[in-house]
Amino acid sequence: MLDSVSLRETLNLTSDADPSGFIVPSQEKSLSTIFEIAHTLTGLSRLETKLTSFIERLQSLVQMRRGIVCLFDHDGVPEIIVDEARSEGRDERCGVSLPRAAIDQIVATGRPLIVENVALHSAFSPSDVEMLDAAGNKPVAFIGVPIDIDEKVVGTLSIDRIADNGTRAQLEDDLHLLTMVARLLGQTAKLHCFIVRDRGRLMDEEFRLQKQLSELKPLGRERKKVQVDGIIGDSPALRALLEKIEVIANSNSTVLLRGESGTGKELVAKAIHERSARAKRPFIKLNCAALTETVLESELFGHEKGAFTGAFNMRKGRFELADKGTLFLDEIGEISASFQAKLLRVLQEQEFERVGGNQTVKVDVRVIAATNRNLEEAVASKEFRADLYYRISVVPLLLPPLRERRSDIPLLAARFLKNFNNENGRALVFDSSAIEVLMSCEFPGNVRELENCVQRTATLAQGSSIVRHDFACCHGQCLSAKLWRCGSEEMARQPSPNFSLPARLSMPPPEAITAVPPVSSELTPLEPPGRSAVGAGKLADRERVIAAMERSGWVQAKAARLLGLTPRQIGYALRRHGIEIKRF
Repeated sequence: MLDSVSLRETLNLTSDADPSGFIVPSQEKSLSTIFEIAHTLTGLSRLETKLTSFIERLQSLVQMRRGIVCLFDHDGVPEIIVDEARSEGRDERCGVSLPRAAIDQIVATGRPLIVENVALHSAFSPSDVEMLDAAGNKPVAFIGVPIDIDEKVVGTLSIDRIADNGTRAQLEDDLHLLTMVARLLGQTAKLHCFIVRDRGRLMDEEFRLQKQLSELKPLGRERKKVQVDGIIGDSPALRALLEKIEVIANSNSTVLLRGESGTGKELVAKAIHERSARAKRPFIKLNCAALTETVLESELFGHEKGAFTGAFNMRKGRFELADKGTLFLDEIGEISASFQAKLLRVLQEQEFERVGGNQTVKVDVRVIAATNRNLEEAVASKEFRADLYYRISVVPLLLPPLRERRSDIPLLAARFLKNFNNENGRALVFDSSAIEVLMSCEFPGNVRELENCVQRTATLAQGSSIVRHDFACCHGQCLSAKLWRCGSEEMARQPSPNFSLPARLSMPPPEAITAVPPVSSELTPLEPPGRSAVGAGKLADRERVIAAMERSGWVQAKAARLLGLTPRQIGYALRRHGIEIKRF
């Protein structure tokens, strides 16, 4: 993002032209074009693409035949050359397409160069004159200005045009405008250099940690198994995950937990914190999808007294509360594009200002983010910033779904049943036929769905043990199975991604579900994304609301999107039907 101070200084130069403060039409048009240029340069596209768009908009700011932006590398060699005709990287043609003597003069002196007739100026060789098509009867004028970063020239911006009457005065005015936009280009080049340098450092850190993980010795029989409170199981997939947790906990690198909903991302984040050097410091967590952008900003950064209506006292944000500890940001893929830029700065600099304040607060926080969203696809569609993706995905950790650790199902079910017995004063046990039913299910909702299934079945069980007959799916009454079947039909119509990502929700293969009778239900399938499942004036019925909440992991914002409602409408529907929100 361009420095707002530099943009204000740039705009102040235009106000000096008229001390009365009145903006004449030509100045108003120039200001409008400069704002458009600033908006173009703050986009999320590649630098070459932004510079090409910049040159196109520059034609409406000054009279020109050709405009060239040239950026140099550390050795002073042209690295990027962009004009209205092409956008290229470094190659042998770069030196031919530029009036090098004139460009070298601008770089050496750090001052602009104005030439009314290039054919008569010593800085332009005969080949330069021919390249600029200035050998004819009409003189060609040239303006070039330096692009600098922290007083060091890193490139040039130049234009040429056919000279006309009163050229000198017009050239001076255009030089004034080009100097202003060159400052914006300098800020853009500075941000580009920072992102490239930071991305390289993060990729080196990721390579180092991945190499350290790959060098782990195979688990031997004599090696002590890693145990984590709350994470139950002994499958190979889970043991491999716990081994990685042990290694990752020894560093302060940012971790991105990937996996389907219900795989236990919060438990893994807490396990990393408790095994790190920050274990005695706070572990703060926040679900980013459950809050609006303004509330999320206040929750993360805090606010000053009087910052907004209802801010009666100063309040510390989650970053400040997690100082010297760990901050867990769940559903980070759901934050808006504008808030992504704010979060990027905090993650890079470890500093921020509270809402309504101007005092910078510095913190030392390790961030663990989690998402079940396809971030690579979101970056490609420009819904998620690429620089933020590289910042949070230093150490990506994929959590296996329950279907890939099927041997853990009996252990998890036994723990959930034990918790139910303790809470309700009962002594239920699983019959062998009940375990067979659980092992035959795919549980697209993973551990969360398994816990829900155990609690529901235990609540309705009439005997002292849970048998096959007690499960709703054996009577065609499992609404969850119907929901996931509808979801898999939707996904079957969508093209699968070309890259490796966490497996998406799907129904079990036919051979895996033959042990359980088919499910029938009157629940209407949810509509595909982008279509409203409910009329504008009609709320969903109780079954549809429950199905959407189950599918979204009981996150109201997600359920609202599935049903085509607003968060306020889904909240009203929950209250109207008396649906109790489940907390996990």
